[in-house]
Amino acid sequence: MAADDVLLRAITRQGGLVVALSTAAWIAGTVLPAHAAGVQDTRSTPRDEAGTGSLQQKRASVPAADQRQKKVKARHADIAARSQTPVKKREANEAAAYMIQKKPNPFAKFEKLREKGLVVSIPGPADTVVQDAGGVRSALAEVGIGYLLWSQVTYTNNLLPNAAKSTIANQLYNGQNPTFNTVNYMWVTYDLSRYGIPDGQIVVGAEEQSWTWQPGGPDRLGINTISYYQTFWDRKLELKVGYLRNSHEFAGTVVGGNAGSNVFGPSSSILFQGGLSAAPAPTPALNLKYNFDDHLYTKVSFQRADSPDGLFTQITENPTGLNWSTTHAGVLYLDETGYLNKAAPGSPQTWLRAGAGYNTSSYKSLALPNQQRTNPNTFYYIAADRQFWQTNVQDSPSRGIYGGFSVMGAPPDLNTVSQYYELRFYVNGPFDWRPTDQISIVATDTVWSNLAVDAALAKGKLVHWDSKAIAATYTAHLAPGIYTSVGLTYINNPTSITYTPQIGHALNFSVSTNIFF
Repeated sequence: MAADDVLLRAITRQGGLVVALSTAAWIAGTVLPAHAAGVQDTRSTPRDEAGTGSLQQKRASVPAADQRQKKVKARHADIAARSQTPVKKREANEAAAYMIQKKPNPFAKFEKLREKGLVVSIPGPADTVVQDAGGVRSALAEVGIGYLLWSQVTYTNNLLPNAAKSTIANQLYNGQNPTFNTVNYMWVTYDLSRYGIPDGQIVVGAEEQSWTWQPGGPDRLGINTISYYQTFWDRKLELKVGYLRNSHEFAGTVVGGNAGSNVFGPSSSILFQGGLSAAPAPTPALNLKYNFDDHLYTKVSFQRADSPDGLFTQITENPTGLNWSTTHAGVLYLDETGYLNKAAPGSPQTWLRAGAGYNTSSYKSLALPNQQRTNPNTFYYIAADRQFWQTNVQDSPSRGIYGGFSVMGAPPDLNTVSQYYELRFYVNGPFDWRPTDQISIVATDTVWSNLAVDAALAKGKLVHWDSKAIAATYTAHLAPGIYTSVGLTYINNPTSITYTPQIGHALNFSVSTNIFF
């Protein structure tokens, strides 16, 4: 109404005749649109010029007033439309317009070529040094081939004085002397979904590692994995079979799930004592995972167990990893049931899991060391990780503060380590200017078998019942595909059960660089 008054005052200044004609035109345009159309047509029709001078003058004033009236009507219609449109609908329309304007992710086409079925997060092609330089990755992706190379170099050294430094040959633990190791991986994947196999994929991988302290390794060159993967029943069931590294498929022992991050210091050997295959020691296995819904799952494995005499023996006997079995190795039956809710805007990450293993391998008895080997062996684990605070809810919901724990156990008569406890605290994306870094603090307690300790005491040796440690690590994401971790770990009793006063403690400084290509 206010707009109409202003318009009428403006029209009045042009004369009464203009007002009358403008008002008539407005009424005609509002009430009788068909008639208005007829007036427009008449105005464009040629007429006899005799006696039409005043009429033409009147018509000349109509378009200007009509345009002003149309502007007023347009403003009124816009206000009415906005008042009738719900706020959420307007926001949805704006969000849709924004999504349309967003550029497509050029690396999305590589997602199906990343290895499937893992519980560790290995960086994808976008987070590599070469990315898609020269279009090589794109050309390979066109024919269904993906690849990833990973190189890791680690240095560890005990900073405490009087730490009973020795020659490398007589070294008792990682870091007693300056210790170096390098590990290099390569994976090639082939997409079978192009042939109608749901999520179908073949993966072939190789690994090379070198250590200055051989018990930490030892050196090897061989396969890392040869696997076939596919899903059934709309991804309810996942199948993976081949030479697998189940340490990347179960338990989630890497802090934060990020393979580019490292936690230095002791970690549980219970899973590997129980025969779980590791990255440098893959074995034949069949894994089946059933997803009850988007969060709840159960996963079973029928795996040829690693050597019951330990990972070092497994690699020494089978450095290439191609052998079907090693001496005294049986079959490991493993089940893990868990609940995983991945981080999403307003929904923090939660991962709860519990697992148990049964191994038919022939183990040495710690209770009766002079007797023949016995079997079977068992182990269990419970673990939980929870995101307590999301620091960037909308743009990066996985950033935030996390906490977690692990509890593991195994029979003391067959396993040197019978219990393991871990508490962890970590921050993903600790600073806005470092959104992909990680800070972690991990405290552990490794408890030795009481039978093994008693046997060492009977021989008159100094023994300890457990080994406690606390590690602090900062992992910096320096550039696409480049991570550097710097850690400091204090360890009370870094050796196994027996020790000397000079090696009762260690303060290990470690630095590791991971490069992905």
